[in-house]
Amino acid sequence: MDSILKKSEITELLNAIREGKVSLDLDDNDQDAFLACSPINLFQLVRPDREQFRIPNFDLIIDLFCRSYATSLTNQLQRTFSITRTALDTHEFQKFMADKHQTGGIGILDMPPLKYGALIVIDPKLSFSMIEIMLGATSEMESSPPERNLTTIELSILKTILADVCKDLDKAFSQLLELNTTMVKLENNARLVSIVEPDAEVIVGTLLVKMGELSGEIYLVFPYATLEPLRDLLRELLSISTVTRGTWQDVLEEEIQDIPSDVTAQSGTITLSVQQVLDMKIGDILDLNYDPGAPLKVLVDDKVKFFAIPGTHNGKKAISLTGVN
Repeated sequence: MDSILKKSEITELLNAIREGKVSLDLDDNDQDAFLACSPINLFQLVRPDREQFRIPNFDLIIDLFCRSYATSLTNQLQRTFSITRTALDTHEFQKFMADKHQTGGIGILDMPPLKYGALIVIDPKLSFSMIEIMLGATSEMESSPPERNLTTIELSILKTILADVCKDLDKAFSQLLELNTTMVKLENNARLVSIVEPDAEVIVGTLLVKMGELSGEIYLVFPYATLEPLRDLLRELLSISTVTRGTWQDVLEEEIQDIPSDVTAQSGTITLSVQQVLDMKIGDILDLNYDPGAPLKVLVDDKVKFFAIPGTHNGKKAISLTGVN
């Protein structure tokens, strides 16, 4: 750790600078390094994640999927998996798929009521590694993946491993809308996959998957046209009104329905003085000033809510509601 100058040393240094004994000029090497810098315009800086602003808060949905699917993989393969989002970018669909010409598995997802669905792309190393784990291999896997496409049998095994992807995607989107995601097909050739036009814009979430020494990448590919109808819902995802409506308001509405209330069928009322009540004895007749043909008042917590007529049902006294106040 560098030592801190004392007060007297700082004074001596300042005096030396004023007297010219200590030069403030850069030496040749420092000057060359300084001149090699590139000027920037602070008013024209562009944030690298500018594409995300078109679909705001979508990173929250991806992060929620990461946590949920990591748990699903851990339970299914009996290994501790972690999944983190490392990027969220936009690409042209054809160019992105061309860059992923060598892939492990490509799952085509149907996501009704969303129109265009999505893709889940798994790199070759992760695909073969998960298949080996499923078949009982140990976690120490350092060998490179075979330089070939997955076979039909391997695709079937990988599809079983990816069974929870649909469920976890539905869970991640549940705070926006109810999805019913299904995996239509699992392909091993990027050239055979087409869910939108070649020049269509897609939003790609890059997920880093780790399990011990094993690591690989999963890509979630969403056409912009798939997510565009959710833009307003995503924008309101963190707003107070949405959070309240989706949590406390629902809880309060459910709990209020279970609060007990007193219901009284009232035929009539009478007002008496305290002395009249004290003078009452068995056999007294109290005039309620009530028309026996008129409907009863049904009170809910002392408030008139319904009208009814008296009767019997299954051998017990009952009332039949005839109106609402």
